[in-house]
Amino acid sequence: MKTKAVRLYGKEDLRLEEFELPAMKDDEILAEVVSDSLCMSSYKAAKQGADHKRVPNDVAGNPTIVGHEFAGRILEVGEKWKHKFKPGDKFTVQPALGELTLEAAGYSFPYFGGDATHVIIPEVYLQQDCIIPFEADSYFMSSLAEPYSCVAGTFEAHYHTRFGSYVHEMGIREGGKMAMLGAAGPMGTAAIDFIIHTDRRPSLLVVTDIDRKRLDYIAGLITREEAAGQGIELHYVNTTDHEDPEAYLRSLTGDQKGYDDILVFAPVKSVVEQADALLATDGCLNFFAGPADTQFRAELNFYNVHYNATHIVATNAGNTDDIRRAIRMMTDGRISPAYLVTHIGGLNAVIQATCNLPDIPGSKKLIYTHINLPLTAIEDFAEKGREDPIFTNLHKIVKQHDGLWNAEAEEYLLENGPRI
Repeated sequence: MKTKAVRLYGKEDLRLEEFELPAMKDDEILAEVVSDSLCMSSYKAAKQGADHKRVPNDVAGNPTIVGHEFAGRILEVGEKWKHKFKPGDKFTVQPALGELTLEAAGYSFPYFGGDATHVIIPEVYLQQDCIIPFEADSYFMSSLAEPYSCVAGTFEAHYHTRFGSYVHEMGIREGGKMAMLGAAGPMGTAAIDFIIHTDRRPSLLVVTDIDRKRLDYIAGLITREEAAGQGIELHYVNTTDHEDPEAYLRSLTGDQKGYDDILVFAPVKSVVEQADALLATDGCLNFFAGPADTQFRAELNFYNVHYNATHIVATNAGNTDDIRRAIRMMTDGRISPAYLVTHIGGLNAVIQATCNLPDIPGSKKLIYTHINLPLTAIEDFAEKGREDPIFTNLHKIVKQHDGLWNAEAEEYLLENGPRI
């Protein structure tokens, strides 16, 4: 079977190509990809090429398919896996294989990645139980299960100590004070949505950014009233509005003692150092932001490390339990992945969007791999509809869903959108 896919050949060298997939083996699965959500990690891979930890050194001669936040449908199952999967099953992927290897879908495999029409699922993903079935009424929700799994895992990685004991108590401090710094991007949005609606929650959540438009957008989606209904005092803070942001953020804690848990979503030296300065005794700083700069550094107060037991952790992926948990929360209606989607596009839009991802406003860019469509902001559907009736109808559908992307809009696009 032929596939169309965006492949990585080297630094800033992405190519949309059509090529023949190899014959499926008895221990593999042939699948159709339907949707893929673009991630900043793919941008980093495109920028770094073979220098990226997950990209093979010989990528120039053996290109890999990019994209790792994807969902699709199984077409054919090898004999070894017929007891577990069948044609027609919907699936999403846990791309990180954990301790086994740094290889991952979207970085390392020549026939398995999200920005493709058809793929071969390799045996290693089946052996590691990283192909996750789902029954949601849309594919885009399952594409976004992977980023939600990352934030699910990051909250589990936090830890706190108990005086006189060497046991680390895992997870955020329940009922504690939490801050998310530089959090108005897609992963910050997912983290806010998740922590408000999960079982272990803080009593205070402060979200900061310097982008007023993005901050106001999230504040309109996940309101202070909604958080209050979950027992959380929520504040959105544009730090540029304050002469002394650190003092203002500390004042929001009430007792001036600082924050028990802080997540840093921006790989910016000043933001990391601000987080360190805001930690309470036994406070945990989670450096969630993955820097592209291999020499990225920031200063930490080691007096506080020694005497106040402040500490730092970092996570860069979830595991299969996290992704299953995210899917359950989605299907139960507890979290809302539609909050993240601000742009829609076809496979033809992947290269330009991936290579320019930091400069494109908004949150998640959702790709439908069988569709030929320019990357388009949902808020521009009405204007685009003056020239293309596809956008007119999409605008009408999303308007009925509070301006958010939804299963009905996805179904319409898949049935009526121009094919790649």
